[in-house]
Amino acid sequence: MNLIRFALGRAKRLCLPEPLLADFLPPHLLAPPLPHLTMHTRMLATKQVKGHKNRQPKVKANAGKQEVEIRQWMTASELARAMNRDFDHVLEALLHTAVDLDDLDPDTPLEQRWIKEVVTRCGMKFRWAELKEARQREDCDATPRPPDPARLLPRPAVVTIMGHVDHGKTTLLDRLRRSQTAALEAGGITQHIGAFLVELPSGERITFMDTPGHAAFSSMRARGARATDIVVLVVAADDGIMTQTVESIQHARGANVPIIVAVNKCDKQQAKPEQVKQQLLAHDVVCEEFGGDVQAVHISAAKGENLVALGEAIVTLAELQELRADPSGPVEGVIIESRTDRGKGPVTTAIIQQGTLQKGCVLVAGRSWAKVRFLFDEHGGVTPRAGPSSPVQIVGWKDLPSAGDQILEVESEQRAREVVQWRCYRAEMDKLEAELQAVQAKQQDHAQRYQQEREGVAHLSWRQRRAALYRANRQQAARRPSEREQRQELCLPLVIKGDMDGSLEAILNLLESYDAHEQCQMEVVHHGIGDISENDVSLAETFSGSIYGFNVSANKSIQQLAAKKGVALQLHQVIYKMIDGLKEELSAKLPPRVSENVLGEAGILAMFEVSVGKKKVAVAGCRVQRGVLDRRMMFRVIRDQRAVWEGSLTALKHHKDEVQTVKAGMECGLSAEGGVEFRAGDSIVCYEEISTQQLISWDPGF
Repeated sequence: MNLIRFALGRAKRLCLPEPLLADFLPPHLLAPPLPHLTMHTRMLATKQVKGHKNRQPKVKANAGKQEVEIRQWMTASELARAMNRDFDHVLEALLHTAVDLDDLDPDTPLEQRWIKEVVTRCGMKFRWAELKEARQREDCDATPRPPDPARLLPRPAVVTIMGHVDHGKTTLLDRLRRSQTAALEAGGITQHIGAFLVELPSGERITFMDTPGHAAFSSMRARGARATDIVVLVVAADDGIMTQTVESIQHARGANVPIIVAVNKCDKQQAKPEQVKQQLLAHDVVCEEFGGDVQAVHISAAKGENLVALGEAIVTLAELQELRADPSGPVEGVIIESRTDRGKGPVTTAIIQQGTLQKGCVLVAGRSWAKVRFLFDEHGGVTPRAGPSSPVQIVGWKDLPSAGDQILEVESEQRAREVVQWRCYRAEMDKLEAELQAVQAKQQDHAQRYQQEREGVAHLSWRQRRAALYRANRQQAARRPSEREQRQELCLPLVIKGDMDGSLEAILNLLESYDAHEQCQMEVVHHGIGDISENDVSLAETFSGSIYGFNVSANKSIQQLAAKKGVALQLHQVIYKMIDGLKEELSAKLPPRVSENVLGEAGILAMFEVSVGKKKVAVAGCRVQRGVLDRRMMFRVIRDQRAVWEGSLTALKHHKDEVQTVKAGMECGLSAEGGVEFRAGDSIVCYEEISTQQLISWDPGF
């Protein structure tokens, strides 16, 4: 109805005769109005002033239109808000245009011409937004405060034990603190960072940290080197310098931390401690015996030999460093591990560097904050406070911070929230800046390619140029795969759960080294800390993926749910076994490799026909030249070095007897299915197809 009235008004404005209007408009629209609905208009007279003419004021065409402030790359929802309309209004305005409305979402950026088109079609006028100076938020971050030199007191040294896997690092710590940690570790290797406060027989207190030596835990070793005062490099005297030994030296140098070399396993007959110290020269680690400043101590961690000398070397080096801290100032520390406990919630293991941590302190680490509820020592016992260089487990975090984050004490919970909000804002701004740079790089690349395409046809007329571009685009469209084709690429989506943040970090770093995407795609759709949950199973089912848990558990109901939904659930306690299981699953997704094994070959001597009932069957008379012809296998006819038929036999006879096999040197007659035409001189090959499982080519390095 609105469209008809619009057409009627347009026709009357064009002064069309009423008979012409009657041809295309319904009668009720042309009929005169009813008497009782007739509009009465009163004409008012105006006084004519001498010397002045009554002029009607000019009305501007856009005077009554709403003005909309626009800018480049506005999203559809932003444009709707600027026009004080809803998203559907924008969709209606873009009908019958080149914009694909099926792909248009509220967050889709619009080109400049479509922004103007929408505003114009909606009966509004636009104006470009003025450039305004970006309003910067005030920096509300928390920063470390320099300690008061007058309050500095000596503190224990923080010593990190580093080295290659199975060189005796954890056994050394067991001897120092008289425990049996190595016997409790899965696979006999350390897979977490542990921090322990040890009191030597001389009364000196030292905080030791044990780092994993396995190749997968490089990030953990780097984090341990950054949080320490002294690095004790454990090298097996019977094994020498290995890959992780060199890596540990590099981490210590990167953190500018002094090194003490502990040559372990000197009690073995094949031990060569002097050779180990000579090998260290190639890595610029010069021991005191060769004129350097690095102490080297020969020990046997298994028998506890010469451990007192190692402790004295650590204490001597710590005294030279003059390690001091302010126990009365604000708390500062570093997180070395973080995990989620079922009863305690987020729990972090930290080393206190300044101040004294107590219950009720408000802490900030990364983008999380905590009001300390409980403190636990390395043995799991509740402790009232933790001073400088003390390892402590902290309970009370609102969210789980990451390992390696710095801990700072703030005045109040409100201040903690302010710091976290600022850090989240900064992270979001950094992300937007990175995305903007990526968009600008894409636009620049597109502009360069467009310019190159235009340079090739710049000498042509506009008609020739248009035809040339049309042909080029048509060729590109022909080479482009159809969008409706289903991509049948192999893919393994993964849900990864770990017990601690450091372990999860090591696993994700390993998965980033995956380089066999051409064989099978691998994608981590979710990762987290804690036990396997129902949400993990549902997510894996949605993506048709698998769940891998490291040092976590899944209760019986979760396992039954995973089995019911067909979700593969693998739980591991040793990282290299977890990677082996992942490689096996990736290999199982690959199609088997089919190969042929030739069993025998025969030549056709003559052709003849035999009667089978009322049918004539073509039979080839052959002599087996080598190998064996087996009726149960596949056969191929070769003619002029070209395969003309492949299939199976219907009959194989030696003289008049049906046989299964015919050996070399024997003559036989055979017939095949499918009506193949044999010829004298053809070769017949008997072969079997062997299917072997492919192996994924990914090599994580261990």
